[in-house]
Amino acid sequence: MKKRILTLITGLFAAATALVQAQVNDDFEIVFTDDMGKLEYIELPEAMTKEVDSLLALYHSRTYLEMDTLCESNDVNPEYSDEVYIDRLQRMPTVMEMPYNRIVRQFIDRYCSRLRRTVSVMLGRTNFYMPIFEQALESYNLPLELKYLPVIESSLNPTAVSRAGATGLWQFMLATGKQYGLRVNSLVDDRRDPIRASYAAAQYLRDLYKIFGDWTLVIAAYNCGPENVNRAIRRAGGSMDYWTIYPYLPSETRGYVPAFIAANYVMTYYCEHNICPMITHLPAHTDTVEVSRDVNLQQIADVCGTDLGMLRELNPQYRRDIVNGSSEPSLIRMPIPVINRFIELEDSVYAYKASTLLSKRSLVSVNERVASTSSENVSRSQSSRYGRSRGSSASRSSSRYSKGSSSRSSNGSSSRSSKGSSSRYGKNSKQSSSKSSGKRSSRRRR
Repeated sequence: MKKRILTLITGLFAAATALVQAQVNDDFEIVFTDDMGKLEYIELPEAMTKEVDSLLALYHSRTYLEMDTLCESNDVNPEYSDEVYIDRLQRMPTVMEMPYNRIVRQFIDRYCSRLRRTVSVMLGRTNFYMPIFEQALESYNLPLELKYLPVIESSLNPTAVSRAGATGLWQFMLATGKQYGLRVNSLVDDRRDPIRASYAAAQYLRDLYKIFGDWTLVIAAYNCGPENVNRAIRRAGGSMDYWTIYPYLPSETRGYVPAFIAANYVMTYYCEHNICPMITHLPAHTDTVEVSRDVNLQQIADVCGTDLGMLRELNPQYRRDIVNGSSEPSLIRMPIPVINRFIELEDSVYAYKASTLLSKRSLVSVNERVASTSSENVSRSQSSRYGRSRGSSASRSSSRYSKGSSSRSSNGSSSRSSKGSSSRYGKNSKQSSSKSSGKRSSRRRR
């Protein structure tokens, strides 16, 4: 009876553990059985593991997006046959191929089921960012479907930071960002600038295409780096087909291209899956003003009577609200009415709370009187301390040597002490000399 109870408890514990493990896997990876009957684990792009709350908390989302209460969606993801997905993907106006397979289907299902609310928010945010992406891609004559890369990279969050440190809408790593002219220092991170980062990403994608000549491989290299893609190509016998080198790619990259295809699909056919975009209220038209002096966004907000959160959202590259215009001329994006007020009140803006909001001091004075007085005290204390120690050591040495000199001319305990010391050092010296001579003679014998 006890054995049965123990077996039952063990079984329940194992089932609970398996359920928790399945939940963990389901949150961060897709698990399915391949053609050989083995379980395959495909890591989800990090943006697909984020909660929708992080997007809703952004200023633009809170200020300019709202749910469409008139949307008659029943919030149910309908089932379609493989043929329907194949037909829809082929009808999309793209230069890049958008093939269908069961891995792509897994990612489509993920977007259309668990990530439905995230897709709804991203559809609303596309009104802010897609014109920027399209302009940058068009300037380098790249396929416009690449504009959906930030969907799987950052979920259209300009301040997103990955576990590896990739930052911004396009998730640039530090070294790659600097390679393409993006400034990164304590005050500025251009990887967060939607415009600068978009043009840098377009240039990077163009350079990757010069290497591989295949857009699917370019997407894979954008995720894991060209070195990993070249390694996979060599291991696959030189094949330049993504689906052939697929098993030799890192786990996340194996899911990256299917996720990209799924992102293009869901951003095109969201209505067919009962996903309602959030309604977008576009902000006032914006432009940039160039400054050549340091200024804090708080100064502009207070003097020009505008919202600090709005300025931060329009200028996410300024990490601490400080625009370091004195280092190099810098651009600040603002609504047109705010720019007009800034130009009228520019001197007042720079002067407003400058000592507190721009806390770096350019010149400081040293309290030399206190410093000299304290140094004199230190000198006196050091000299007195070292003077006493030197005197005591000198007196000790003089007394020692005077005792030694008296031992040479007199008898008694001092002479015994002298004999003891001489015999002690003498023994050692003799032993060492005899040992060394013995070693020399033994060497000669060898």
